[in-house]
Amino acid sequence: MSLTAGIVGLPNVGKSTLFNAITKKNILAANYPFATIDPNVGIVTVPDKRLEFLNDLYKPSSLVPTSFEFTDIAGLVKGASNGEGLGNKFLSHIREVDAIVEVVRCFEDSNIIHVEDKVDPIRDIEIINVELILADLEIIENRFNKIGKKAALSKDKEVKKEAELLDKLKKSLESNMTIRQLDLDEEEQKIIKAFNLLTAKPIIYMANVSEDDILTGTNAMVEKVKEYASKDGSEVVVVCAKIESELSDLNDEEKLVFLRELGINESGLDKLIKATYSLLGLETFFTAGVDEVRAWTFKKGMKAPQCAGIIHTDFERGFIKAEIMSYEDLVACGSEKAVKEAGKMRLEGKDYFMKDGDICYFRFNV
Repeated sequence: MSLTAGIVGLPNVGKSTLFNAITKKNILAANYPFATIDPNVGIVTVPDKRLEFLNDLYKPSSLVPTSFEFTDIAGLVKGASNGEGLGNKFLSHIREVDAIVEVVRCFEDSNIIHVEDKVDPIRDIEIINVELILADLEIIENRFNKIGKKAALSKDKEVKKEAELLDKLKKSLESNMTIRQLDLDEEEQKIIKAFNLLTAKPIIYMANVSEDDILTGTNAMVEKVKEYASKDGSEVVVVCAKIESELSDLNDEEKLVFLRELGINESGLDKLIKATYSLLGLETFFTAGVDEVRAWTFKKGMKAPQCAGIIHTDFERGFIKAEIMSYEDLVACGSEKAVKEAGKMRLEGKDYFMKDGDICYFRFNV
């Protein structure tokens, strides 16, 4: 399954610099608003040390890690929901992503202008949140106007249920509460899925700090962002766009040396990917053989046939059994043959819930 995240933020907060760094793309990063007009898409591989072991063991012709797609979306300004700046064009791009990564400026620099004249991360977050809320409110109101009267007169339970939900969402948004803050049941989640609401999407705040502050991992502005995010059930990843930019020019070994010299355990990109996987409830299973070793992303709670369908729809349609061993058992035993001899290779059926690190061979017939 493809994972997409939209990188958003006010102009000049370091958004495009971070995008350039983590995807190694040379997008225009200028010191004025709207340097990014069309959404730029970059694909990065998800780091997973388990692939290194599998590659050494199977020596496959092809090694395919799972990937993460980032979309750099033009800077948002106050009034976007009413067409200010790039307006609804910006908002439409956000609707297409799985998660929102909001870059928030948490550093002072007199050489870099701020669109609101003063650095204030909480004000910046609230500007964007208000625009997303207003955009969602417009969709909810338009839909309610179409079915509201029909629901009042109809005996159709589904129509009535949708109208009641729309009214609930409308009141929430009018109270400046995002959809993700509501405790919606499974049926309600299913109803709103088609609306692709912006404030229903999970969000990660990416606090962009100075080189000095990245060494301590925080500053007063970051602490305010963390406090704000905790109320929203969201996560905060602290990065330094300048350091990420320097890391992008290094190979993997050089990156490790550079990070160790700074006293940093992992890059901002690695922290962001981990946070996004956690927020979206994602895990990884593998297929492995001499032809190919490959990582696949799946959502927690998916059963074996569904995961087989990620590889190919025929695998799910004709699913018979899944031959599975855990990554830990393979490492402990040292080979696939040894796993089988130890009785740790399993045959699982349609009701098996996949686990992170499962190495699978799917049996199917169509």
